[in-house]
Amino acid sequence: VYPGVGYTAFLVPGLVMMSVLQNAFANASSSLIQSKITGNLVFVLLAPLSHWELFGGYVLASVVRGLVVGAGVFIVTVLFTDVSFIAPWWIVVFAVLGSVMLGTMGLIAGIWAEKFDQLAAFQNFLIMPATFLSGVFYSIHSLPPFWQTVSHFNPFFYMIDGFRYGF
Repeated sequence: VYPGVGYTAFLVPGLVMMSVLQNAFANASSSLIQSKITGNLVFVLLAPLSHWELFGGYVLASVVRGLVVGAGVFIVTVLFTDVSFIAPWWIVVFAVLGSVMLGTMGLIAGIWAEKFDQLAAFQNFLIMPATFLSGVFYSIHSLPPFWQTVSHFNPFFYMIDGFRYGF
């Protein structure tokens, strides 16, 4: 993987960030689609809140869920490997900004989708492949040059690699 870095020490930050991103997306999208399907979205829209306050509430809730789940995954996985913090602020920055980005994408998906099936298609055909093909389980340096170039077009690669840099 990287000289002097064991595979588990390489894998743990990728797994943590993957769980942060997927849970941030899932929180906003599932909250919104569930409110649409059950018919209680009208009560959210009737509240005297601006568009920005509604947006901030959904995204902030996504960030909290993503970070809490990521912390839980980190606590469990750190029992199996020795990880150290090289740049802890980068860990926080990439975790927060990544969860904001995926929370916003989840909000967009929740607005767009009319049924859970459409939401599942969004997650299964866009979010999941982009996450798994971003170098969570492997170093992109082990790929042929063409696929390394393709990987650099995946924004999830930068979120996970930046988070991993902190370790």
